[in-house]
Amino acid sequence: MNHEDIAGKCLELGKKTTRGELGQTIAEIVLSYSTRDLQQMRWNFSGSIHDFNPELRKRLEETITAHLHGTYQTLRLMNQQGTFSRMDGPLAKNAREYWNMVAAQCSSGEAEKVRLRFLKYLLSGFCMFVQDLPGHPVGMPFPGGDRVQFVDGVYYCPVREKANDVDSALCPFCPALQTPGMGYLKPPVRASRQRKEEFLRQTFDKHHYNG
Repeated sequence: MNHEDIAGKCLELGKKTTRGELGQTIAEIVLSYSTRDLQQMRWNFSGSIHDFNPELRKRLEETITAHLHGTYQTLRLMNQQGTFSRMDGPLAKNAREYWNMVAAQCSSGEAEKVRLRFLKYLLSGFCMFVQDLPGHPVGMPFPGGDRVQFVDGVYYCPVREKANDVDSALCPFCPALQTPGMGYLKPPVRASRQRKEEFLRQTFDKHHYNG
């Protein structure tokens, strides 16, 4: 798949109007890739973070590996089961803008690297626009200790509003909200003991509470 092929695919993706139509088209493209391509993406990612401290690097590698393979398998299963034909909900208004961005980011560079870069954007687009999930998976750690979280039905990302000046960032298209400051995430009301314990654990982990 060359640069012109990718530009054509992005144009096609940008014309879709429902989540199912987009999901089906993404599936057709993604399933032309192999699991070896996913492995190569993982190796490339590992190489890009080799200067990180070992603990953070290990957590990132585990999170990204699970995310890549999990998303690929979910997409494949949904395609096999005909799920996309039943998904007639409208796409987010900025979906076309996303594919325009992807086309621009895949318009130059070494062919093999661009081919895998497009796969990354396809999987992210599937998560954000078809599944309504964050572009970065829940549990994704960032330098400093913050993570993407799912709290009371809402996704929160610590860098959601901090990457708008990066042309290739997923953040402007991500359904997650910016992780709020201390004191904003309230304890769950009438929650189970397990849910309350999880809230306390997250509070301890995030704010180093020792009172």
